Amino acid sequence: MILNDVHQGIQKYRKRKRVGRGTGSGYGKTCGRGHKGYGSRAGASRRLGFEGGQMPLFRRMAKVGFNNAQFATKVAIVNVSTLENAFNDGDTVTVDSLKQKGLISGRFDVVKILGKGDISKKLTVQAHRFSNSATEKIQASGGTVETLVS
Repeated sequence: MILNDVHQGIQKYRKRKRVGRGTGSGYGKTCGRGHKGYGSRAGASRRLGFEGGQMPLFRRMAKVGFNNAQFATKVAIVNVSTLENAFNDGDTVTVDSLKQKGLISGRFDVVKILGKGDISKKLTVQAHRFSNSATEKIQASGGTVETLVS
């Protein structure tokens, strides 16, 4: 690389193309617009995706429908058996304590406790939702269930 030659020929501003100045310039007569037709007229512009009259790509592809999944409530799920393994007898289970122990992670709107497995410890469980079986198992072991408002 030759340092004094790097920017040779590069101009900050491109000069305006002067059309219609005779055949010798290369842009005389029709001024680079060809003959007749829409493109030769003033104000001519093609819309985005125009393919010269060919059926455009966006019309050749199949239509895809709307999906409501992006607006659905994200639910973090924890089973009763997981609470049995992670917490000691008499503990209070909160959303923050579940996060600290790594039982729930990522982005979610509500926490739901499900009844898979068994529980023998007396826990106070605070969550947004509970399945019926989870509520029964927690209360049968002497614990309490507190529903949070989301």
